[in-house]
Parts: sequence; structure tokens; C-alpha cells
Amino acid sequence: MKIVKRLLPAFLFALVFLMAGCSSMGKSDVKEVITSELDLLKNLDSEKTQEYVSYKELFPNTKDMELSAEVKEVFSLFFRNFDYKIQKIQVDKKQKTASASVKLSTLDAQSLAEDFAALKLKTEIEKAASSKSAENFSDSTDDNYRLLNQLLKKNKYETTEEICTITLHYKNDAWIIDHSNALENDLVGDLITYLADPDILSPEETMKVYLKTLKKMELEEINNFLGIESLLASGDTARSAIASALVEQVHTNFNYKITESTVNGYTASVKAEITTFDSDSILDNYHEKLNDYLSSADAVIDGSEKRYLKSYELLLETIEKNEDTITASAVFHLVNDGASWKLKDASTELGNAIFGTLVTSPVSGEGNE
Repeated sequence: MKIVKRLLPAFLFALVFLMAGCSSMGKSDVKEVITSELDLLKNLDSEKTQEYVSYKELFPNTKDMELSAEVKEVFSLFFRNFDYKIQKIQVDKKQKTASASVKLSTLDAQSLAEDFAALKLKTEIEKAASSKSAENFSDSTDDNYRLLNQLLKKNKYETTEEICTITLHYKNDAWIIDHSNALENDLVGDLITYLADPDILSPEETMKVYLKTLKKMELEEINNFLGIESLLASGDTARSAIASALVEQVHTNFNYKITESTVNGYTASVKAEITTFDSDSILDNYHEKLNDYLSSADAVIDGSEKRYLKSYELLLETIEKNEDTITASAVFHLVNDGASWKLKDASTELGNAIFGTLVTSPVSGEGNE
């Protein structure tokens, strides 16, 4: 009996020690680890964010550059409304593993990815149109994050909820969360998946970006993008005035409405109703005025050089006074290069749709008639 009494304290101490060891594998400990980690994301800890989502993970195929402080701000902006709720925990003490069902509240990543794809395409179009408007965009990691930063600062996105499973393993007397690509994607609301989706911007939405961006272009940009040199060349005063007048007609009258689209694998066609200045009306009025002038005595007296300049003067006058518009159907062809939809032969299709029969200058000769 005395032996039992002497052994009892030692037994109780050992029992308490064993229970303490087992309790560290309990659900409450799993919950504590998950809470500790996710609270760091919730509290905008950038170093902890990098443990789960690498900056390179969102844009794995872009050129790597040194990241600016502005770029690092993206994740703080993304996680500012992040929240979570642990719903169910399961522990397998024999296998030393655990899993937790967690409801995540994240920014609407699909909407962000759609806006990003549209902004990136717009930037690429501007780069093609003008070396000045997008000269620093090189599709690097830094450039892409700058676009995300711009969107996150400018737009207010709703939050979405989804259930994710977080797994853990027990090692060195502690629960450790299993990091995986799936968990990374879950924590950013599937943003990684959405950004990699070549169809995130549909052919219709892609076409809208082209048309909307083109409508706001200035003379030099339209000329560079569409390559309508003979029409929009501004090498002399007369041509420069006509080119400016035509661009003003575009700004005043150009509009569009997407009516339907057809997708066939990696190709698509988008049909749109294009409203623009009536180029046929301009040409008819111009030729009428030109013929009246050429049949007059003034044309004979003026000589070839003045007749040439008069032709431009009449064309400019006709364009500036034009108020006639026309709406016609146009079909645009797009191709998916595996990354996104792009307009095929953009200069020809857009040039014909907007400028119609005025894709080339109606004034012939160089003053040597």
C-alpha cells in the first residue's frame, strides 16, 4: 500500500504529461494554428502573404523584373476585406494529420481578372498606336502588377465566399499547414486560375475593348494603329487639315453595338452594327463640287497646281460640313493565341468598318495634272 502511495504522484504526473502531449494534437490546437496564420493575411502581413502566394505565381510566364514598392502594395489591397470562418475540423491522431473546412471571404477575383484582361489589351493597343502612351509596358511581372494596382485602387469589388479545405501535418510537436498550389489559389479567390484563363475575356468583350479604345484615339494614334497612310498622312498643310477633319468625324459619329458572336475552337467571329460618318455621301458631295469647279473658267485659269490645292480645299469643306451617318453590319474575326483573344488583321477590318470608301484619298495627282 505504501508502494502504491509512493508511485501514485509519479503516475499522475506522467498521466498529466501524456495528456498534455495528446492535447496538443487536438482540434483546438489545429484551430489555433489556422487562426494564427490566416489572421496574418487578414491583418495585411506582406511577408506572410508571400509564404502562401508568390508574386510570380499570378504571372508565371512574364518577364521577371525587380518589383517596386507599388507592386508589393497589390496584395495589401487585395486582402483588405479578406475574412474567414473555420467550420469543421477533423484530426487523425494515428496518421498525425488534420483537415479543416474553412469559409473564405475574398475579393471578387473573377471580376478583377476580367477588368485586368481588358485593361491589359487596351494598354497593348495603345502601345501599338503610340510609342508614347504605353512606352513603359513590356508585359513584365512589374507591369502586370501595376495594372492590378491601378484597378484595385480605382474600382470597388464585391466579396465572394467559397469553402476551402486546409490540411495540416503534425511534426516536431506542432501542427503545420500544408502549402499547395490549390491553397494558394483558394486564398486569392481563384485569381490564379482566372488570370490564366484564355477565355476570361470573351470575343464580344474583346471586340468592345478594340472599338472603345479606337474611338478615343487621336490622329497620329489612328494612323499608326490602322496604317491608313494615304488617307491620314499629314505631311503638308492640306493633308493635315483633312486628316484632322476625318478624325473629328470619327470622334463625333463613331458608335457600335455588338449583335452576335460565334466561336469555333480557337477562332471566333463577332458581328457588330457600326455607326460612322457616311463616306459615300462625302465622296458624292465632293465629286459634285469638284466637277462644278473643273467645268468652270476658274479651273482653266488656275492651272494644275492650284487645281490640286482646290481639290483638297473642296474635300476638306465637304468633310467638315458632313452630318450624314450610316449604320452597317461588320464582321470581325478573332483568334485565340492560347493566352487571350486577339483581333485578326485589325488595321484592315477596323479601317474598312470606320472609314468605308474613304480608306484611300480621293484626291489624285500631286499638282502635276
